[in-house]
Amino acid sequence: MRLSCADEMLLLNGCPGVIGLAAVFSGEQPDVDQVRARVAERWTGLERMSCVLDGPPDDGGTARRGPFRRRGRVRWAVPGPFDPAVHVTVTGTELDDLWARSVDRPLTCAVPPWRLHVIPGAAYGGGFALALVAQHVLLDGRSLATLMRLLTDSPVAARESARSVPLARTGLRAAGRELRAMAAIGQALPMRTPGDTYASVAVSELPAHLVRSARRQPADGRGATLNELLVGAVAGALRASYGPVRGWRQREEPAYTAVPCDLRTRANPRELGNTLTVVRVPLPVDVDGPVARLRACQAALASVPERAAVHAGVLFPAAEAVRRTGPWVTGLLTDRGRRSCFAATATTAMKWPGGSSTFEGRRLVRTVGLPPLQHPGTVSFALAQAGDAFTLTVVGNLRRDDARRLADAVVTEFDTWARMATPSA
Repeated sequence: MRLSCADEMLLLNGCPGVIGLAAVFSGEQPDVDQVRARVAERWTGLERMSCVLDGPPDDGGTARRGPFRRRGRVRWAVPGPFDPAVHVTVTGTELDDLWARSVDRPLTCAVPPWRLHVIPGAAYGGGFALALVAQHVLLDGRSLATLMRLLTDSPVAARESARSVPLARTGLRAAGRELRAMAAIGQALPMRTPGDTYASVAVSELPAHLVRSARRQPADGRGATLNELLVGAVAGALRASYGPVRGWRQREEPAYTAVPCDLRTRANPRELGNTLTVVRVPLPVDVDGPVARLRACQAALASVPERAAVHAGVLFPAAEAVRRTGPWVTGLLTDRGRRSCFAATATTAMKWPGGSSTFEGRRLVRTVGLPPLQHPGTVSFALAQAGDAFTLTVVGNLRRDDARRLADAVVTEFDTWARMATPSA
């Protein structure tokens, strides 16, 4: 089975490519056999969960190289159903430790590259957690949420949140504009020693009242979405940590963030795999004031759905057509994204699909994401919402303490918006 263009770009991007989603539940930890039985019942019929990469063998290189050599054709194969006893295990560690040790260690491709960990004594207000870790080449973030939702029970049927992707109206002209936007020069984070970087993970809880108050900003506007708040908070965190972009390298180019966009529609809301694209958006780090930065983010993100539609309707079909006759095109498309100046950050906001959920009667408390580790000198942010619980995960490929420092700076930005939104501020 042929890899999609998105699959192949993720395979060849030179990053470890590990992502994760944990669901934290109240109550006592279930027996691992209960979890395996539920996984077998609800995931065995999903072909994607039994896929393995079939191609050139692992070259034993560094984690950043990914699970396969860059040369040679790789395909999906389904040798048989996955084994729940292999894929579902109890982990005698905390969630933070699991994220820290997973983020830069690709999973073996001898079996389907995903694992479900049962974590006893989970923090973050719960009694235990189920943590799904997978290679990004197999599953995207929406797929992780779909799979975790399938494991749970809900008192009402979940409403699918997928929207129809708007059709690109200007065809090749719009494609040309988007290609120019994706090729524009950006700035990397100002690392003193770019080669001396470390993988680090930081998780922070955001109080619900902070997020609710922040969503009322700007006060004279329509309010802000979770995605807009995250991008605006990241811009503020970078300014607080590194100063205005114009002072980073005495250049005028902006710093960009990569915004993943789900391309599923109402026709395929639960499709597993990598049905996504990434739109590159400038971060308003140089804009003074948190509310002004948020307004700038709202303006920049307003065009993202239409730009994503250009990817889906024009760029991806063109890339697929060329790839069939010239496999080198994927490497050409991927090489640009391998530079830290392409996107200094990646920002993902994700909401638990549907309403309240339980696992064997245990109530869902919150979700915690694990975004992928990107190239040296970059940082990824994921803000997960489950009901009134908001959890930020920062994955840095920077200095050892930078993920925690940036996570704290993002929370500070939310706190600033919240204080500005109160009548007494």
